[in-house]
Amino acid sequence: MKRNAFTITNLKKIYGEGPAAVHALRGVNLEIPEHEVVVLLGASGSGKSTLLNIAGGLDRSSEGNVYFRDQNLTSMSDTELTRYRRDHVGFVFQFYNLMPSLTARENVELVTEIARNPMDPDEALSLVGLTNRTDHFPAQLSGGEQQRVAIARAVAKQPDVLFCDEPTGALDSITGRTVLKVLKDVNERLGATVLIVTHAASQAAMADRVIRFGDGAVIEVTKNAAKSAPEDIEW
Repeated sequence: MKRNAFTITNLKKIYGEGPAAVHALRGVNLEIPEHEVVVLLGASGSGKSTLLNIAGGLDRSSEGNVYFRDQNLTSMSDTELTRYRRDHVGFVFQFYNLMPSLTARENVELVTEIARNPMDPDEALSLVGLTNRTDHFPAQLSGGEQQRVAIARAVAKQPDVLFCDEPTGALDSITGRTVLKVLKDVNERLGATVLIVTHAASQAAMADRVIRFGDGAVIEVTKNAAKSAPEDIEW
């Protein structure tokens, strides 16, 4: 039986107070097993990124609990959340956030210097297919290559969970499929649980599990009996 990476109960997030309050999450209950590729699907403002940020230790809930394995993230101090992010979590965002004055290898080394069990930077770049671009600066790389450096940086710490917020949002179809294939490979080769936030319904086909959000709530959770290869996803 699979262990849960995350167990989420009655999770609520409210921004503001009174009549102007925004209910970003409205009592979400979820179980996310380890080692799966999970797509969080929904329109902008549906709550999926808010959930990702709370489960990633970047934000705090207004009510409810989020357990990572048997650790309650919602009761952790700021120092404990920092340790959780450092030891267990990798992040990939829509925009690459690379240091422009550093090479691809040096950008990855930023993470390996503080990680508990780091991968060699060259190995991480090889995992994303950039062996021949390690000494290039971000300005010398395409958008897709920069995103793959960002993924290499995230996986170089060998995280248990990889959080990806619209990782293909700024990419064309060919490059986007390449990035999704890299995320699939990270899941299979490292065993990381991969959570992908997207509004692109077609990407759900590559997931083990699809969680559909609407108006701050989970509308539906489905499991794919047969997954599509990232290369076959329609754009």
